[in-house]
Amino acid sequence: MNTFFEKNRKLGIRGAVLAALVLGASEGARAQFKSSNFVPYSSVSVGLGTSSYYGDLAPYSRPVVSTFGLLRWSATANYTRHFTPHFGARASFTWARITGDDFKVHQGDRAVPNLFARNLHFRNDLKEFALTGIFKIIPDSRSYDRRPQFSPYLFAGIAAVAHNPVARVPDLDGDRWVKLQPLGTEGQGSPGYDKPYSLVQFAIPFGFGVRYKINARFDVGAELGFRFTSTDYLDDVSKNYPDPSVLKDDLARAMSNRSAEPTAARKGGDRTAGLQKFLAETYQITDPSIDPFVAIQQTDYASPGTPRGTHPWRNDAYMTGSIHVTYILGSPIKCPPLK
Repeated sequence: MNTFFEKNRKLGIRGAVLAALVLGASEGARAQFKSSNFVPYSSVSVGLGTSSYYGDLAPYSRPVVSTFGLLRWSATANYTRHFTPHFGARASFTWARITGDDFKVHQGDRAVPNLFARNLHFRNDLKEFALTGIFKIIPDSRSYDRRPQFSPYLFAGIAAVAHNPVARVPDLDGDRWVKLQPLGTEGQGSPGYDKPYSLVQFAIPFGFGVRYKINARFDVGAELGFRFTSTDYLDDVSKNYPDPSVLKDDLARAMSNRSAEPTAARKGGDRTAGLQKFLAETYQITDPSIDPFVAIQQTDYASPGTPRGTHPWRNDAYMTGSIHVTYILGSPIKCPPLK
């Protein structure tokens, strides 16, 4: 009797193992069938959103202020080819404006007094062309009209970015913005200094997004993407103050060192109290009768060779967030061959 039950127990185990193997093979075959029968399709999207900048005028050490303090706009359009249920490739064009301002960022209890004294600002319109790969966490089904209702995804790739930072000139010239790269504000192009930085740079875009299926042809989605760039000059600020005598003209000198300006140039604002605090903490100049904008010119602040940027070894970066609408182009209908 025991032998009978032992034989049946072994047969049951073997049967269970065999059933599991058959089931696994069946599921694998089903997945392979689904993948091999996937019909590639294409989609196009347009989106609007925000942009943030991180660099010498928007430090990583203050992420909330740097991300939300000077939000600007972005717009994007892209074409995506979905090759497999999990993977796609995308070509996209993004136009994003970024900005930074010492007066805006370095106020309040967490302000850095010497960066408030620096008083630099900039604006830059970025034109980015990117090629990225997309990994869909929830795979598509066999055809575009059977894609999942909710589809999160990850993306990463490479991009070329055209940029050209500008800044507003001092009040005496009114509301006028000038291109900073030709001025060589850190001595670029002069003997003994770096060559001018390029206005076309590379970037590494990566991020995540979600798509929600409205109907067979339309999706709506949201995306957040970060870009590491190959330059520290999106903001025209990186290394040290140059010798003023090597700069090409008075405008270049004025845009290179703005510490003695009584008003913040980008949006206005009285700088007296902040500069008095800096002089008191750094140079022990506390006499309220002393004009701080004259006093700072008599110190060694912004003298040749002293830091103008904060992290010359760390390149600038930017982030975009967007809401986009996607139209599914679908796949061409294949006619049966004529016999």
